[in-house]
Formats: sequence, structure tokens, C-alpha cells
Amino acid sequence: MSGSAGSRQRRLLDSEGEETAPESRPPLRDRQGAHWKNAMGFWLLGLCNNFSYVVMLSAAHDILRHQRAPGNQSLVDPDPLPAPHSNSSRFDCNSISTAPPGSRQRGLCGWKLHPGCLFSLGGDEPVCYFFLLTSPEPQDPGGEEEAERAARQPLMSSEAPEESKPDASPTLSLQERWTVFKGLLCYVIPLVLVYFAEYFINQGLFELLFFRNTSLSHAQQYRWYQMLYQAGVFVSRSSLRCFHIRFIWALALLQCLNLAFLLADVVLSFLPSIYFVFLIILYEGLLGGAAYVNTFHNIALETSDRHREFAMAAACVSDTLGISLSGLVALPLHNFLCRLS
Repeated sequence: MSGSAGSRQRRLLDSEGEETAPESRPPLRDRQGAHWKNAMGFWLLGLCNNFSYVVMLSAAHDILRHQRAPGNQSLVDPDPLPAPHSNSSRFDCNSISTAPPGSRQRGLCGWKLHPGCLFSLGGDEPVCYFFLLTSPEPQDPGGEEEAERAARQPLMSSEAPEESKPDASPTLSLQERWTVFKGLLCYVIPLVLVYFAEYFINQGLFELLFFRNTSLSHAQQYRWYQMLYQAGVFVSRSSLRCFHIRFIWALALLQCLNLAFLLADVVLSFLPSIYFVFLIILYEGLLGGAAYVNTFHNIALETSDRHREFAMAAACVSDTLGISLSGLVALPLHNFLCRLS
């Protein structure tokens, strides 16, 4: 009797263990729901972060075409007057290039000082942060995380193995930071070239790619250029789960070829229709978005835990540097081309 009672008790304990074991972690459905909530939250955060900046860039041509009416103290001119521009040039130029407004709005949105950026920050972003994103659960230092860490290839082959341990000090010496930054140059330089080429096109050439044999006005053509570029960027930045690109240099070369081709068309006017330009600009946006998202994805995979945060922050100078350099070159080029008959 005692043996049968003991075996029955063991079976009861086993059955209880089987029932309670799955409760030690969230059900699969809850984990999948949290995954998709996080994916949607980060996607919306990226969208909100760029939205105001993109709208202001798209309006750069209209901003330069209008001036504040006399005596009007409001931020919005109810009846704007057209600003003087050069009708003698075949490009129908504004008095200044669209590069200055683009560079200025870019700087105001690094610092979140522009009202449009503040509106975005005060509206959608906190909603995504507090209501969509889920708090990470404590994870076992072993298992999948340890295997993933071991599979990462460091950017510098001279790293000591102990530096990748999660309990290592996050403080980096100047020598370490310089070593990490040198390892990042294979990504930083191509991304600088990509941003230089595409913003040279966007803020320096879009206004000059003016077609008179179309029903679209000059301002409408500029808006379509900006919209198609941003559509290409949107698609390619959202495509990381579909394909990864390792060689960012190839994207930089293709973007520089886009710049050379469109600059040649500005000077020689050999493209017969604006729709050819539409296709090239959409392609330009695809290249730019793919270069950006794959650069940071590759850096995240190839740096150790100790160096990853610094590496991601250091690589962020690429887009700002490329945009600033493009503005410096686009301004004198705009003035030179607009003086041509």
C-alpha cells in the first residue's frame, strides 16, 4: 500500500510539474505579441523622428519662393508674395539655393529646436514609447544570447577576448575609442559619400532639374522629386528583414554615379522627359535608405558588447558630415549654373 501511495504521489507531483512548468515563462502567443508591438513601436518612432524634417525639406523651394508680407508678425503668411528670382536663366532659379534651408532645418531637428520637431516629439513619440514598447525580460546569460555573442565578428582582430564579457567596464580609454573608430572607417567613409551625393542631388540639383514641357509647375516638380526620394528611402529602410547588404562601398559608388548623371543632365539637358528623372530619384532613395540601415546593422553585428554603444554613436557623424559638405559645394555651384544663359 505504501509503495502504491508513494508512486501515486510521485505521479501527482509530476503532473503538477508539467502543468506549472509552462507558467514559468510567458506563453508563445504573448511573446509573439510583444515582438510585434516592439517592431511596430520602433517603426513608428523612426517615422515620427523623420517626419517633420522631411516635410520641411520638401517645402524648401516654396519657402524660398515666398517672403513675409509687410507688417505681418505671424509665422504663417496668409498671402505670401513671390520672392525675386532669375528668369533669365533656363533653370528658373531662386535667388539662393535650396541647400541653406535644408542644412538649417537639419541642424534644428538634431537639437529638437524647431516647432515642427517639437510637435512630433510631444505627440506621437511618447505614445509609441509608453504604450507600444514592452520592457525587456531578464535573460539567462547563457543560451542563445551567449551563442549570438560568440558568433559576432569584432571589427578589430586585436581585441582581447575578455573585452566582450557583459560585466566589463563600459568606460573606454581614448586609445580604445580611436582604435574602434579606425575600425569603423570602412563604414563611415562610404556612408559619408552616400549622404554627400544624395543631398547634393536633393538640395543642389532638384531645383535645377526643371522641365518646361510638362503640366507640372516648377514648385510641383520639386515636391514630386522630394516625395519620390523619401518613398524610396522609406521602402529600403524597412527592407532589412528581407535582405542584408554587406558592401556599403558598392552603394556609395552607385550613388555617386547618380550624382554625376544628374549633374550632366543639368548642364547638357539630354533627358527628354521628367519621368526619367522620377525613376532615377526613386532609385536614389532606395540606395540611400539601404546604405543607412545596412551600415548600422553591420556595425551592431560586428562590434563587441563593450564597444557597440560608442561605435553606433560615432557612426552617426556620417550623415551630418555628408550633408554639411554637400551644402558647402552646392551653394557655389547653384550660383554658377544660374548665371548661365
